[in-house]
Amino acid sequence: MSTDKPSRREFLKALGIAGATLGVTGTVGMTAAGEALGAPMSGGIHRRPWWVKQIEEPTTGIDWSRIERFNAAENTLLGRGLGRFATPEENDRLVQVQDENERRHILNAEPGYSLKDNALHNAFSRTYELMPRSFLGSRLAPRPQDVGLPRWQGTPEENAALLKVAMQQMGAATIGIVRLDENTRKLIYSVDPDGKRLVYEDVEQAYEDDDKRVIPNHAQWVVVYTVQMSDIAMKRAPTKIAQITTSETYQRGLMIQNNTQEFLRGLGYEGLGEATLNSLGIAPAFAVLAGLGELSRLNRVITPEFGPMVRIFKLITDLPLEPDKPIDAGIARFCRSCKKCAEACPPSALSFDTEPGWIPVGEWNNRGHQAWFEDSVRCKRYWCEELDTNCGICFSVCPFSKRNASFMHDLVRMQVATFPVLDSITRNVDDAFGYGVQKAPEDWWTLDLPEYGIDTHKD
Repeated sequence: MSTDKPSRREFLKALGIAGATLGVTGTVGMTAAGEALGAPMSGGIHRRPWWVKQIEEPTTGIDWSRIERFNAAENTLLGRGLGRFATPEENDRLVQVQDENERRHILNAEPGYSLKDNALHNAFSRTYELMPRSFLGSRLAPRPQDVGLPRWQGTPEENAALLKVAMQQMGAATIGIVRLDENTRKLIYSVDPDGKRLVYEDVEQAYEDDDKRVIPNHAQWVVVYTVQMSDIAMKRAPTKIAQITTSETYQRGLMIQNNTQEFLRGLGYEGLGEATLNSLGIAPAFAVLAGLGELSRLNRVITPEFGPMVRIFKLITDLPLEPDKPIDAGIARFCRSCKKCAEACPPSALSFDTEPGWIPVGEWNNRGHQAWFEDSVRCKRYWCEELDTNCGICFSVCPFSKRNASFMHDLVRMQVATFPVLDSITRNVDDAFGYGVQKAPEDWWTLDLPEYGIDTHKD
């Protein structure tokens, strides 16, 4: 097979041949009609293009009999260093090296790591650390019973629409619903990152004490939502500029959580949120089951709308909601042949296997599901020893990371979902057009940025 990269003309010709199989409507007409023809998510909110199919099971496998609740206090690499996956002496060394890297970058005024870059990143990260965060919420909004009124009553479909519209107003990009049952309860952590147990009890109201956070058995719905990151900033990875969008997105995600908890309280229901960063449950798993995206070679979720350029958050509620279904947009299938993120990963922490596997690389990955498991220790060590930031290169080079801002990008997404025979051509053309190439960090400060660095305009 030839390894020559096709020209744009050759690529469009290939798409034209494929489009002929769609009949008189053709590729162009079907793409343009995509929004009108697609099925909406629960509550009738957020209609997808027709090529995003709702399915019963995710596009990567699950063996519920092997999944166990995950101890996030012991088995994640949150915080500085490598946690229990390194000795205390090694963790101290890595923290010292990272601090030295930061000081050297600032003194050398390295683009993307200079004093002004650090100052802007700290503006988000330091204020984010002071924002209120609670499993139970602030509990400030008056409840209906506090003013002598019955609580809100609606059908699950009506409730899903009500909540999704409210959360869109709060800044959530997409929202999905998962029903907690015997299987999906396993995706709620057994222990939160801060060491508190998460337990289910047959109680009327959630509560928290020094040892545990209690989820009432009747709180059966997980609300999963995405918040967009700035692709403009992430294209400067790995620098403080790219890290800015991570911190800022977590800040907005927390604001949405706080607001949603109070909104649910105002309706007469509970909203149980993430008590610490990335707590409560396995975000990618819930996002896949909620139909927000597919699990990818990044071992993260890629969405049809925004690619991997999102952060994912979740909360639990007792408001009855209509659940969503997983989707097939051809994303996981495309990852089998692409491998662009694995090629670009500096520490070689991503899998090159064609098929996702069932055997986790380390204890930081849960068993019982099929994935391209990453080496998180190798990834985090690179952050500490070579950078003084997180990385994000894999996000920025992904062919799905381009904003859905033009008809051509819609066309390619349609092709990925419906004509997998062209996947290798799509990857080659992505390279040929120069997509996935990191942008110079020094020009970022001269840009006329849209709000949050996210360009939502269509070409």
